[in-house]
Amino acid sequence: MTSVVDDARVGSGRPRSTSRADLERIGFELFERKGFEATTVDDIAAAAGIGRRTFFRYFASKNDLVWGDFEGQLVHLRELLAAVPDDVPIVDGLRTAIVEFNSFDRAVVPWHRRRMELILRVPALQADSALRYHAWRLIITEFAAERTGLASNDLEPRLIGSVALAASVAAYELWLEDGEAELSELMDATFRRLAAGF
Repeated sequence: MTSVVDDARVGSGRPRSTSRADLERIGFELFERKGFEATTVDDIAAAAGIGRRTFFRYFASKNDLVWGDFEGQLVHLRELLAAVPDDVPIVDGLRTAIVEFNSFDRAVVPWHRRRMELILRVPALQADSALRYHAWRLIITEFAAERTGLASNDLEPRLIGSVALAASVAAYELWLEDGEAELSELMDATFRRLAAGF
């Protein structure tokens, strides 16, 4: 992620932040220092040298800032699933796509870890997370429905979507608990376990 900084100055002499990436970075710094609950949109806007209205051009809320470009990520997930060859079994296709979806450059990993710690551990984000998880699960459900020839509201596609979400969250929880673990390896192992059955 790159930052674009406007040369316009505010009273403090700090350059105005004019990108989503810059606002995310500033927001995360404040969350770490003050806590998520205690940090307000006004705090983030002031630290960025912008007004509230400018903040809301980039994010609908403080919660949205934590999730980043979630809609763009969902588009990427759909693309990865669409690229799975038709002859690859469903769980293997999901494993390949989801492992790729959750693979990050080493420089981004600490940033992503901070994001996921907030998403999985801050109570105020849990209700919002449920809505995001639903959108993610729906993409998996639609993929499973297409592969099985069933409707997306049938049992099997719904079950596959729910199990894939649970497996992904379990891998993330393990990753956050173990600072040495590789997320992609945990995700791969989790989906291989699903493919083998219990």
